[in-house]
Amino acid sequence: MSITRDEEILGGEPRIDGTRVGVRHVATRVIDSDATPAHVADQFDISLSQVYEALSYYYANVEEMREFERANEDAFDRVRKSSLKPKETIQ
Repeated sequence: MSITRDEEILGGEPRIDGTRVGVRHVATRVIDSDATPAHVADQFDISLSQVYEALSYYYANVEEMREFERANEDAFDRVRKSSLKPKETIQ
């Protein structure tokens, strides 16, 4: 299997071995963006079999993937709330 994890890369999220392409990256493009697996393979410079392997991992571990998505959204919310805000709204 070419899906691996390393806490130093993508915060430990499952990814395609030898790349920084996460399983969620592939799934998001194929499932949410309706890109074809061949197009995703081309865009990420990975093989078509790696795309299908990432999708297989995603579907076999949907709850785990949802937990990573929630954690990612929470992190973005924390950053957004702590970001500097302009004093006045620009109109």
